[in-house]
Amino acid sequence: MLKHFALILVFVCGNVLAQAFPSKPVRLIVTYPPGGSSDLMARVFGQKLAEVWGQQVIVESKPGAAGSIGMEFAARLPADGYSFVIGNIGPAAVNPLLSKVPYSMDKDFVPASLISTGPNVLVVNSAWQVKSLDEVLAYARANPGKLSYGTSGPGSVSHLSTEMLKNLAKVNMVEIPYRGGVLAVQDLLGQQIQLIFSDALPAMAHIRAGKLRALCTTGAQKFVLLAELPTCDSSVPGLVVVNWWGVLFPAGVSRPIVDKFHADMVKVMQDPVVKQKFADLGVEAVSSTPAQFDAFIKSEMGRYARLIKDAGIKVNP
Repeated sequence: MLKHFALILVFVCGNVLAQAFPSKPVRLIVTYPPGGSSDLMARVFGQKLAEVWGQQVIVESKPGAAGSIGMEFAARLPADGYSFVIGNIGPAAVNPLLSKVPYSMDKDFVPASLISTGPNVLVVNSAWQVKSLDEVLAYARANPGKLSYGTSGPGSVSHLSTEMLKNLAKVNMVEIPYRGGVLAVQDLLGQQIQLIFSDALPAMAHIRAGKLRALCTTGAQKFVLLAELPTCDSSVPGLVVVNWWGVLFPAGVSRPIVDKFHADMVKVMQDPVVKQKFADLGVEAVSSTPAQFDAFIKSEMGRYARLIKDAGIKVNP
């Protein structure tokens, strides 16, 4: 009887707590540098959440190690619902497969909702006269080991895309890892590297200005923002890699708070203004239940575990 009463008390208190949540500012951790896709998405939906809650959402950037530094930082924060992190395919699904990371996706996080998906764009400096992926491959085969490509670090979509390209097309190129895609694009503009599979956002303004040339996109279908481009797998069958982002809490956060957050997040992600701003960033605004997001992360880990094994992908020492 007492045990039954205690369970009821926990349930009632949890719901009362969730109804009052949040009663103070909330921290939103971003695992990549300011100005990148993750950071700008965080600021868009963080502002809308602040309007819904009547509380400030403070965006904090913790870049490095392809997102792993920010994930570890977020995992160690108090499990009181007042901090959460944007995790994407790299730190949430691939980094743990490539190396020993200082966090566990199963033990250290509670998935809340998927928030967006989007392809990458293969871009080169406009000073290089190649006009297609086929021409890049022809050059790479004629000059093995001479092409350098930027990535956002091990496990990032830019890394996976290029490793997949190298494996499928049987070419030899040299990886130059960066702390984020924005930094890689800057070096591409300066011709320190020859190509990168970039998020649409960091590259788009430079593409429109004619400084960078977009060659193809990594989605299974054409990318609406660059509909004139072919998909990369039209030149290299099977070259399909789609980036995604989602929100996670530190493990231990009460279920009522996660449920309250999820309900508010769905409202935000369905807002037409948010949808348009996300589209302007080159991604599609989406949402999912916590259980769906958890299952999605596990399915992505299974998919990329097979790719890493089949392609022999390794982290550079």
